[in-house]
Amino acid sequence: MNLPNALTVLRLLLIPIFVWLLTSGQYQWAFGTLLTAGVTDVLDGAVARMTNQRTQLGAYLDPLADKLLMIAAFVTLAMLHLVPVWVAIVVVGRDLVIASGTFTLHLLKTPIAVAPTILGKGTTLTQLVYLALALWLISLQEDVQALAPLLALMVALTVVSGLHYVAQGIRAYRSPASSHVR
Repeated sequence: MNLPNALTVLRLLLIPIFVWLLTSGQYQWAFGTLLTAGVTDVLDGAVARMTNQRTQLGAYLDPLADKLLMIAAFVTLAMLHLVPVWVAIVVVGRDLVIASGTFTLHLLKTPIAVAPTILGKGTTLTQLVYLALALWLISLQEDVQALAPLLALMVALTVVSGLHYVAQGIRAYRSPASSHVR
């Protein structure tokens, strides 16, 4: 367990606290918790690169922590009727498609890099910014509709990056170097 992985574990531990704060109506504290989680996300990667402490565990835990935080946030906010349900469906659906595709390729013994792309990272950043701004507006009892352009961008990136990962999976499956049974 190194510092970057410890920061990722901290982010994982913040998820149930974040959900509890949301469901308790403590939106300003939830906002602060989300920002703290975002900072740990930036720090774990930066520290891992600067100190050459990249690990296989971190390569799996970091994106898992990101996905679980985003899923928990969007599902909880949708259940509280603070963001549209269809937005949560798009975000969760993308992650389920990516996870099931990766799992299927693993079962088929098809080699695929489990690493976020620039598009995937941009999607996560946009989702985090949308969530942070939405929570800020909610805590001020302002209308989240002001974020409609950002919401449109976030949904578009979510869909496009999901399709991009699907295309990568299909290319890996069709690759002559893969050792799966056809």
